[in-house]
Amino acid sequence: MPMDLEPDDFIAFLAGCGARAEKLRQSGRGDVVLVLGCELSVFCKGFVPGETSGERLATMADPATWTDQAKMAELYAGLSRWGDVQQQLVTAAREVFAGRITYAAGMWEDVNWELFDIVSVDAYRDAASAATFRDELQDRLKWGKPVAVTEFGCCAYKGAADRGGSGWMIVDRSVDPPAINGSYERDEEEQVEYLLELVEEFERIELAAAFWFSFAGYELRHRPDDPRHDLDLSSYGLVAVGDDGRLTPKRVFGKLAEVNEGRR
Repeated sequence: MPMDLEPDDFIAFLAGCGARAEKLRQSGRGDVVLVLGCELSVFCKGFVPGETSGERLATMADPATWTDQAKMAELYAGLSRWGDVQQQLVTAAREVFAGRITYAAGMWEDVNWELFDIVSVDAYRDAASAATFRDELQDRLKWGKPVAVTEFGCCAYKGAADRGGSGWMIVDRSVDPPAINGSYERDEEEQVEYLLELVEEFERIELAAAFWFSFAGYELRHRPDDPRHDLDLSSYGLVAVGDDGRLTPKRVFGKLAEVNEGRR
């Protein structure tokens, strides 16, 4: 998904994707669902202050954003435009795509799910959201539509589960080559425990589907003999990618296979 586009440009991009998806749907190769983007309030311009997605994510993560009245006013003024863009996005998609549509929402985003066929959310539990996580997910059932988790997962180091969706932010990209910004202990069992705990939560809520993020962080190379440059520590991947491109399954890879096999 391209980032840092203006909303009009992104709508045009998604309309093109919808036209291609319709050709695939008409080919009869299965049920094709069109996902109209991901967390657009931070990955598109025009909602959260900032020229780049990195700047906008930093704004959302900065505690001062939520205590400074002027910053909050600027933020909510931007987010108020989100409703109009949702309608425009859905209208453009329905003109070219006749299948079901959804949108991969951030937990913080206010979405009018009446516009969509499936309620979808990127659901990363972290230390701050743990107490309310189940209730927040369950609340999405009120629309009377299938609810899917389009992303969940954590990185493979101690403490990564408590960071959830921000676990990848341990790389200093201001240096060349990029380096891990501190001392982190690799722990593949962290991913396994996170997987099993969240699958249990999802089963209680009876979600329609859940997708682990992700298969591999191809640009985040695993260097076990060089911890400072072992960028795989910041990857959510089921497999680690070596400098030679070789893929090595992590413990969570096998556990996810077991979980899926047990549900057939």
